[in-house]
Amino acid sequence: MSAVRVRRHEVTLLPTSARVIFRPFIPADVQRITAIVGRALALTEREVVRQLRRVRREFDGRHVDTESSLHAHYEKVKQHVFTQSPLSHERQLLIGALFSGEYALESAAIFNPSIVPHPDQNDVPSGGLRFIMSLRATGEGHISSIEFRTGNITPDGSISLDPVSRFVAAPEIVPNPRYDKKRFVIKLREMGLDDDHTAAVMAPLGETFTRTDLNQSVDTVVSREPQPATHELHRTLQSVEWLADCNYELRFSDKLAMSERIIFPVSPNETNGIEDARFVRFIDDDGSAMYYATYTAYNGRDILSQLIETEDFRHFRILTLNGSAVQNKGMALFPRRIAGRYAMLSRQDDENLFIMFSHSPYHWNDPELILRPQEMWESVKIGNCGSPVETEAGWVVITHGVGPMRKYCIGAALLDLNDPTKVIGRLREPLLSPNGRERDGYVPNVVYSCGSLLCGRELILPFAISDRASAIASVSLDDLLAALQSRAD
Repeated sequence: MSAVRVRRHEVTLLPTSARVIFRPFIPADVQRITAIVGRALALTEREVVRQLRRVRREFDGRHVDTESSLHAHYEKVKQHVFTQSPLSHERQLLIGALFSGEYALESAAIFNPSIVPHPDQNDVPSGGLRFIMSLRATGEGHISSIEFRTGNITPDGSISLDPVSRFVAAPEIVPNPRYDKKRFVIKLREMGLDDDHTAAVMAPLGETFTRTDLNQSVDTVVSREPQPATHELHRTLQSVEWLADCNYELRFSDKLAMSERIIFPVSPNETNGIEDARFVRFIDDDGSAMYYATYTAYNGRDILSQLIETEDFRHFRILTLNGSAVQNKGMALFPRRIAGRYAMLSRQDDENLFIMFSHSPYHWNDPELILRPQEMWESVKIGNCGSPVETEAGWVVITHGVGPMRKYCIGAALLDLNDPTKVIGRLREPLLSPNGRERDGYVPNVVYSCGSLLCGRELILPFAISDRASAIASVSLDDLLAALQSRAD
């Protein structure tokens, strides 16, 4: 074990089944949908009111806005309502309830945390810090989403979390998002779409365009082509729509507490989960701040690295990343530019740690190897535990290593401040290893983190416990730097 003393705080986040959201519960078979709708249409209006009253009595107290969710799910099956007669509002809501179900977001696990300074530091005492922690929540079917917690670090180093609401609410999906044409075209080319059909769709669009603009361009191309559409045209249009769906915007009501906000999978490339978001507060050269997070989108078959950006944790933009280096998991952005360029840690080969540079946070190529497995506790593979932390001695990179018996430990390395391709030193022994009850969980013998931060001279390190729960530790920065500098590569 490392000689650096680690303080484990009396803060533990355990999964609960009480926090639930509405999800569509719609059969794939159209005949079943029609049969269910038919049963609702056969009820008298009095029976409709009675049944809806029962639904509301059972579920209103479990959700922020039951009615809006039921109506949204009615809209999803509205096309199968086989009657020309107008339906009462109550009957619409009851049909929505028949095609709805609750999903317990964190019934299985709440883990892999990252931590950033809260945008609002008003009334925080000198030497203290208010923070936002992101967490991967996993429920039925192992579908992962992003939850948030807020808390405070006092000047004496004590850490507390704010009370958590039992309510959770999904955001509004912004109906007409805007796209950057250059990035959109680059991604289409990476997908192997560089044909006449693609050019015909993209040519009329401006440097930025909306989903409505894109739909109009697609309709124009389709109207010019002989019918039925060729396989090539169908493939192009399907891919254009897929890419547009993967780039979207979300907006939460400012009335929701941070713990009530949930980012649940939306696009087709993340149907099985949004995994391991690594948030970082990025300060640009002009002093402006943006919160970025890389995450892994998983559809049950393939993974895709994506980017989240937000200024206020209320309005989020979700974007695909471009470039040949956008592979594997574990991309983590540096918190500022280095010599005018963005920098990112990555792991292209599922074994070693790489670094890459770019003039854009959305496009990444040419990864350079900086760390290989060295010690036995990291001999299977290594990766990062979130974005590097800037110090006067260099960039502190919290790492994870996998060793015998698939045991995950947390380590650290120090990179040169001006040239982070240079490794100054790394710990020979783990900084943090699973012990005691930390060894037991969905995936045993794992400690893991997606991000840390500095508060004064203490490094605050939230970490996951065996893919089930989360805790918080802290380390003296001075002790850690001394150990890293005494163990130069």
